[in-house]
Amino acid sequence: MKLSNILILVLIISATARVSAQDATDEFTFGIKAGLNYSNVWDDEGEDFKADPKTGFAAGIFLGIPIGSVIGFQPELLISQKGFKGSGTILGTPYSFSRTTTFIDVPLLLQLKPSPIFSILLGPQYSYLMNQKDVYTLGSNSIEQEQEFENDEIRKNILGFTLGADININQVVISGRMGWDLQKNHGDGSSSTPRYKNQWLQLTAGLKF
Repeated sequence: MKLSNILILVLIISATARVSAQDATDEFTFGIKAGLNYSNVWDDEGEDFKADPKTGFAAGIFLGIPIGSVIGFQPELLISQKGFKGSGTILGTPYSFSRTTTFIDVPLLLQLKPSPIFSILLGPQYSYLMNQKDVYTLGSNSIEQEQEFENDEIRKNILGFTLGADININQVVISGRMGWDLQKNHGDGSSSTPRYKNQWLQLTAGLKF
Protein backbone atom coordinates (compact mmCIF):
# COMPACT_ATOMS: atom_id res chain seq x y z
CA MET A 1 0.00 0.00 0.00
CA LYS A 2 1.32 3.42 -0.91
CA LEU A 3 2.31 5.83 1.85
CA SER A 4 -0.27 8.37 0.63
CA ASN A 5 -3.04 5.78 0.93
CA ILE A 6 -1.91 4.87 4.47
CA LEU A 7 -1.96 8.53 5.46
CA ILE A 8 -5.48 8.96 4.04
CA LEU A 9 -6.67 5.86 5.92
CA VAL A 10 -5.17 7.13 9.20
CA LEU A 11 -6.88 10.51 8.71
CA ILE A 12 -10.24 8.83 8.03
CA ILE A 13 -9.93 6.62 11.14
CA SER A 14 -8.92 9.61 13.31
CA ALA A 15 -11.80 11.72 12.03
CA THR A 16 -14.27 8.88 12.63
CA ALA A 17 -12.99 8.41 16.19
CA ARG A 18 -13.37 12.14 16.90
CA VAL A 19 -16.92 12.19 15.52
CA SER A 20 -17.87 9.09 17.52
CA ALA A 21 -16.45 10.62 20.70
CA GLN A 22 -18.26 13.86 19.98
CA ASP A 23 -21.54 12.00 19.40
CA ALA A 24 -21.07 10.19 22.73
CA THR A 25 -21.10 13.51 24.59
CA ASP A 26 -24.48 14.36 22.99
CA GLU A 27 -26.30 11.22 24.16
CA PHE A 28 -28.68 10.77 27.08
CA THR A 29 -27.12 8.41 29.62
CA PHE A 30 -28.37 6.51 32.65
CA GLY A 31 -26.09 4.92 35.21
CA ILE A 32 -25.59 3.35 38.61
CA LYS A 33 -22.71 3.91 41.01
CA ALA A 34 -21.46 2.99 44.47
CA GLY A 35 -18.58 3.93 46.71
CA LEU A 36 -17.57 5.64 49.95
CA ASN A 37 -17.98 8.94 51.77
CA TYR A 38 -15.27 10.36 54.03
CA SER A 39 -17.17 12.89 56.12
CA ASN A 40 -16.80 15.25 59.04
CA VAL A 41 -18.57 18.33 60.43
CA TRP A 42 -17.70 22.01 60.48
CA ASP A 43 -18.92 25.07 62.34
CA ASP A 44 -19.84 22.85 65.30
CA GLU A 45 -20.82 24.68 68.49
CA GLY A 46 -20.34 21.99 71.14
CA GLU A 47 -18.30 23.22 74.10
CA ASP A 48 -14.96 21.41 74.45
CA PHE A 49 -15.89 19.25 71.44
CA LYS A 50 -13.45 17.84 68.88
CA ALA A 51 -14.78 16.18 65.71
CA ASP A 52 -12.95 13.51 63.72
CA PRO A 53 -13.86 12.15 60.24
CA LYS A 54 -15.91 9.01 59.63
CA THR A 55 -16.30 6.66 56.64
CA GLY A 56 -19.67 5.57 55.21
CA PHE A 57 -21.19 4.17 52.02
CA ALA A 58 -22.75 6.00 49.07
CA ALA A 59 -24.75 4.44 46.22
CA GLY A 60 -27.38 5.45 43.71
CA ILE A 61 -28.30 6.37 40.15
CA PHE A 62 -27.59 9.27 37.81
CA LEU A 63 -28.91 10.67 34.54
CA GLY A 64 -26.89 12.58 31.92
CA ILE A 65 -28.93 15.11 29.92
CA PRO A 66 -26.96 16.84 27.12
CA ILE A 67 -27.61 20.55 26.56
CA GLY A 68 -24.86 20.88 23.96
CA SER A 69 -21.58 19.25 23.00
CA VAL A 70 -19.74 20.64 26.05
CA ILE A 71 -22.55 21.36 28.53
CA GLY A 72 -25.04 19.02 30.20
CA PHE A 73 -27.23 18.50 33.24
CA GLN A 74 -26.69 15.55 35.58
CA PRO A 75 -29.23 14.92 38.37
CA GLU A 76 -28.41 12.12 40.80
CA LEU A 77 -30.29 10.20 43.50
CA LEU A 78 -28.09 8.71 46.23
CA ILE A 79 -28.32 6.94 49.56
CA SER A 80 -25.45 8.55 51.43
CA GLN A 81 -23.95 7.90 54.87
CA LYS A 82 -22.26 10.77 56.66
CA GLY A 83 -21.28 11.48 60.24
CA PHE A 84 -18.42 12.15 62.60
CA LYS A 85 -16.68 10.98 65.74
CA GLY A 86 -16.07 13.25 68.70
CA SER A 87 -14.63 13.44 72.18
CA GLY A 88 -14.72 15.82 75.11
CA THR A 89 -15.40 16.05 78.82
CA ILE A 90 -18.57 16.24 80.94
CA LEU A 91 -18.01 17.39 84.54
CA GLY A 92 -14.41 16.28 84.23
CA THR A 93 -15.30 12.82 82.86
CA PRO A 94 -14.03 12.04 79.35
CA TYR A 95 -16.53 10.83 76.77
CA SER A 96 -16.55 9.70 73.12
CA PHE A 97 -19.36 10.05 70.63
CA SER A 98 -20.01 8.60 67.16
CA ARG A 99 -22.85 9.72 64.89
CA THR A 100 -23.85 8.06 61.60
CA THR A 101 -26.51 9.81 59.52
CA THR A 102 -28.18 8.32 56.45
CA PHE A 103 -29.44 10.79 53.84
CA ILE A 104 -31.22 10.74 50.51
CA ASP A 105 -29.01 13.13 48.51
CA VAL A 106 -30.23 14.75 45.29
CA PRO A 107 -27.38 16.64 43.56
CA LEU A 108 -28.50 18.81 40.61
CA LEU A 109 -25.25 19.24 38.73
CA LEU A 110 -24.15 21.35 35.80
CA GLN A 111 -21.94 19.18 33.62
CA LEU A 112 -18.98 20.72 31.74
CA LYS A 113 -17.41 18.35 29.22
CA PRO A 114 -14.04 19.61 27.92
CA SER A 115 -13.37 16.11 26.52
CA PRO A 116 -15.30 12.84 26.06
CA ILE A 117 -13.40 11.19 28.92
CA PHE A 118 -13.45 14.02 31.46
CA SER A 119 -16.30 16.05 32.97
CA ILE A 120 -16.46 18.75 35.64
CA LEU A 121 -19.64 18.91 37.72
CA LEU A 122 -20.96 21.46 40.20
CA GLY A 123 -24.27 22.52 41.63
CA PRO A 124 -26.67 22.53 44.59
CA GLN A 125 -27.64 19.45 46.52
CA TYR A 126 -30.83 18.71 48.44
CA SER A 127 -30.50 16.22 51.31
CA TYR A 128 -33.24 14.51 53.32
CA LEU A 129 -32.31 12.89 56.63
CA MET A 130 -33.73 9.35 56.91
CA ASN A 131 -31.99 7.94 59.95
CA GLN A 132 -29.44 8.63 62.64
CA LYS A 133 -27.43 6.25 64.79
CA ASP A 134 -25.53 7.51 67.85
CA VAL A 135 -23.06 5.66 70.05
CA TYR A 136 -22.00 7.33 73.33
CA THR A 137 -19.28 6.19 75.68
CA LEU A 138 -19.10 8.00 79.04
CA GLY A 139 -16.55 6.51 81.35
CA SER A 140 -17.26 2.78 81.44
CA ASN A 141 -20.87 3.16 80.21
CA SER A 142 -21.86 2.89 76.56
CA ILE A 143 -25.32 3.65 75.11
CA GLU A 144 -26.39 2.97 71.52
CA GLN A 145 -29.40 4.77 70.07
CA GLU A 146 -31.14 4.61 66.72
CA GLN A 147 -33.99 7.00 66.01
CA GLU A 148 -36.06 8.45 63.20
CA PHE A 149 -36.29 12.02 64.57
CA GLU A 150 -40.05 11.91 64.94
CA ASN A 151 -40.04 14.31 67.91
CA ASP A 152 -36.52 15.75 68.03
CA GLU A 153 -36.07 19.29 66.67
CA ILE A 154 -33.56 18.40 63.93
CA ARG A 155 -33.54 19.78 60.41
CA LYS A 156 -34.38 16.95 58.02
CA ASN A 157 -34.18 19.01 54.81
CA ILE A 158 -30.73 20.46 54.19
CA LEU A 159 -29.41 22.46 51.24
CA GLY A 160 -25.77 21.98 50.27
CA PHE A 161 -23.30 22.35 47.40
CA THR A 162 -21.30 19.74 45.46
CA LEU A 163 -18.22 20.04 43.25
CA GLY A 164 -16.40 17.23 41.46
CA ALA A 165 -15.30 15.43 38.32
CA ASP A 166 -16.05 12.27 36.34
CA ILE A 167 -13.61 10.14 34.35
CA ASN A 168 -15.36 8.14 31.62
CA ILE A 169 -13.67 5.01 30.27
CA ASN A 170 -16.08 3.37 27.84
CA GLN A 171 -19.08 2.53 30.07
CA VAL A 172 -17.17 2.84 33.34
CA VAL A 173 -17.39 6.10 35.30
CA ILE A 174 -15.03 7.01 38.14
CA SER A 175 -16.45 9.93 40.15
CA GLY A 176 -14.90 12.17 42.77
CA ARG A 177 -16.94 14.71 44.74
CA MET A 178 -16.54 17.15 47.57
CA GLY A 179 -19.56 18.71 49.25
CA TRP A 180 -20.69 20.70 52.24
CA ASP A 181 -23.97 21.72 53.83
CA LEU A 182 -25.06 25.34 53.65
CA GLN A 183 -27.46 24.94 56.59
CA LYS A 184 -26.93 23.68 60.13
CA ASN A 185 -28.57 20.46 61.20
CA HIS A 186 -30.82 21.97 63.90
CA GLY A 187 -34.30 23.34 63.22
CA ASP A 188 -35.41 26.35 65.26
CA GLY A 189 -32.42 26.21 67.62
CA SER A 190 -34.24 24.51 70.48
CA SER A 191 -32.53 21.16 69.98
CA SER A 192 -29.92 20.08 72.52
CA THR A 193 -28.06 17.89 70.02
CA PRO A 194 -24.76 19.22 68.59
CA ARG A 195 -25.33 21.89 65.95
CA TYR A 196 -23.11 21.43 62.90
CA LYS A 197 -22.82 21.32 59.11
CA ASN A 198 -21.68 18.22 57.21
CA GLN A 199 -18.72 18.19 54.85
CA TRP A 200 -17.57 15.18 52.87
CA LEU A 201 -15.37 13.69 50.17
CA GLN A 202 -16.91 10.99 47.98
CA LEU A 203 -15.35 8.44 45.63
CA THR A 204 -17.55 6.12 43.54
CA ALA A 205 -17.31 3.80 40.56
CA GLY A 206 -20.23 3.14 38.24
CA LEU A 207 -21.61 1.99 34.92
CA LYS A 208 -23.53 4.08 32.42
CA PHE A 209 -25.90 2.82 29.73
